[in-house]
Amino acid sequence: MSSAAEQEAVAGHQATGNGRQAAAVNGTRRAAPPPVVPARPGAPTPLGARFRVGPDGVAGTNFALWAGGAEGVELCLFDEAGKESRVRLAELTHGIWHGFVPGVLPGQRYGYRVQGRWDPWTGARWNPAKLLLDPYARAVDGDFGLPPAVYGHVRDWPQQHVADTVRDDRDSAPFVPKGVVVHDDDDWSDDRRPKTPWADSVIYELHVKGFTQLHPGIPEELRGTYAGLAHPAAVEHLVKLGVTAVELLPVHQFAHEDHLLRRSLRNYWGYNSVGYFAPHAAYAASGTRGQQVGEFKRMVRALHAAGIEVILDVVYNHTAEAGELGPTLSLKGIDNRGYYRLQDDARRYADYTGCGNTLHVVQPHVLRLITDSLRYWVTEMGVDGFRFDLAAALARSMHDVDMLSPFLAVIAQDPVLRRVKLIAEPWDVGSGGYQVGAFPPLWTEWNDRYRNAVRDFWRHALPDVREMGYRLSGSSDLYAWGGRRPYASVNFITAHDGFTLRDLVSYQRKHNEANGEGNRDGTDDNRAWNCGTEGETDDEGVRALRRRQLRNLLTTLLLSTGVPMLVAGDELGRTQRGNNNAYCQDNEISWVDWSLLEDPGWRALCELTSRLIALRHRHPVLRRRAFFSGRAQTADGLRDLAWFTSRGTEMTEQDWYAPAATLGMYLSGRDIPGRDERGEQILDDSFLAVLHAGEGPVDFVLPGPPWAERYEVVVDTSLEEQGEAPGVEHPAGTEITVPARAVLLLRVAG
Repeated sequence: MSSAAEQEAVAGHQATGNGRQAAAVNGTRRAAPPPVVPARPGAPTPLGARFRVGPDGVAGTNFALWAGGAEGVELCLFDEAGKESRVRLAELTHGIWHGFVPGVLPGQRYGYRVQGRWDPWTGARWNPAKLLLDPYARAVDGDFGLPPAVYGHVRDWPQQHVADTVRDDRDSAPFVPKGVVVHDDDDWSDDRRPKTPWADSVIYELHVKGFTQLHPGIPEELRGTYAGLAHPAAVEHLVKLGVTAVELLPVHQFAHEDHLLRRSLRNYWGYNSVGYFAPHAAYAASGTRGQQVGEFKRMVRALHAAGIEVILDVVYNHTAEAGELGPTLSLKGIDNRGYYRLQDDARRYADYTGCGNTLHVVQPHVLRLITDSLRYWVTEMGVDGFRFDLAAALARSMHDVDMLSPFLAVIAQDPVLRRVKLIAEPWDVGSGGYQVGAFPPLWTEWNDRYRNAVRDFWRHALPDVREMGYRLSGSSDLYAWGGRRPYASVNFITAHDGFTLRDLVSYQRKHNEANGEGNRDGTDDNRAWNCGTEGETDDEGVRALRRRQLRNLLTTLLLSTGVPMLVAGDELGRTQRGNNNAYCQDNEISWVDWSLLEDPGWRALCELTSRLIALRHRHPVLRRRAFFSGRAQTADGLRDLAWFTSRGTEMTEQDWYAPAATLGMYLSGRDIPGRDERGEQILDDSFLAVLHAGEGPVDFVLPGPPWAERYEVVVDTSLEEQGEAPGVEHPAGTEITVPARAVLLLRVAG
């Protein structure tokens, strides 16, 4: 059917929006709506619902909603029994509908109904039968189900190719959550932000529920919640480990996708946001009528008191409303054309995210929504930074990724946001979306080239060691421009998406059958090595080799220049049983298994991780704030960074291009640029790290003067217990044997 014919087929329903077709499909018409009363004029700012006392001394709430193309907005208030009453917002200022309603107090549940044309061919999808969540709601009460009434179109229309053009007039209010009016007068005067410098940071990516759900030291009623993460038992592990920041998987209010609900699964990771100001209600132990806000703040305070920053993983690139066949939950029904990028065929959405839609960040009101949300989480919720999911989608101007885009320009000049930690996932799924190394100096980036190089080195799959040299020393080839520093690189080997560290050395292939997608989901590019056996095994030789590989990977990560990021549970040997896309596994597959600490082998891995982080904190040579020069600074020829072959000779150009399994890296502690807080030169120990990925041992000659006269072993990953390593000394020039697949870290003694 042609586009013109499609329009003619549903012309009686799309333009007038009278619901005749929907009524025929539904069998009965909607009950008469409740009477509507007008509000006082109120104010157009701030957006959202703000409780205050009016000029006549009467307490109430000011409501303000941007819906630039709408023809009318009704505020819907719900009592304890769910009975709805409506208030017309008659004032319109610069596209913002607003009004002050006396007597509306904190805890009140509310939503909006927005009137306008139903004309999907031009991108207009207004439907007042759908109750819409305020995009500025600071708390959300209730769960998102996805029955047919939640869709703005007739979901089960017989001709599916035009179903999105037929309006559904069923009332969605009984099936969707409501916003909650929240009163916030917290000034954070008793909070002290850690303000850890980037170079000193160690990030720990965790899921609020997954980290706490099985923790035996957390009371059962607090597990899986913000209060559980604030509990001393949870904080104690973070402090003992030595991390400086937690990066929380999404805690903005999110919804579950229909295809998951139909398979009795749920969205566990949370990359399906629908409320950018509201802490996800399911993670609250204290209640969902605004209590979740205070609980989240108490969690932040508890972590700050322990010296730990809070970074949020945020998803501003798309929402849970998906494409034209998705539900109508909020923005789609408020002003579809104003909030989303549409294709030339305005029925369809531009999709740079793989999730059905992309926010139109070039639009001033969308940019305002995002920046207002970011500032809110910093100033009123106390967070210290953000990791932006698919950040390249936010940096697109009209189509192409543009590092001078409005989003990046606004962040750069914002007096609040330019002072917090900003991490880009520097890619999206659109054309030209891979932008690693391209973000401006204010940003750090997830460095997937680091991940790939380290994985390939330890499975002995690199053709030479050039890539590994760049990644160990801060990725200067990617970031040494425009004033960027080594800490622009967030180094990681694993993340929430993909294998856990233990699975990386236990599985060659993904095993995602539990996701119900025929093992088709998840990447096939795992760069993994199972050490000779697929999956769990009783072979003690294989098990010992896997633990050694884990020690190698963790040691490499924590000795590399840049900002290391660990994933919760990797230090304990957490497994997802080979699932590399556990986004829908809200169960033991994803949760941290704390019983692993009862196993001496996994406990030793945790202790080594803590020891390596402590070593990093003690030694500024491992936390450089400037790139290595590689040049001699003194007459003796000693350089800040030098590379050695197993022969004990400095690497030549030919050595970099030759196949090799062994790499020696010398870090000089006397050539650290910058000065300390007292203005004095920073001096530190010097170290030699020897990384050997070969399947057999190798003889390595320790470099002599001017590099060192003798060396002391600090870490030897061939040993299960690291207590045996320190104190062993070797004279310079000695040929030592480096065991198969091992890292030796030696301190220059004397």
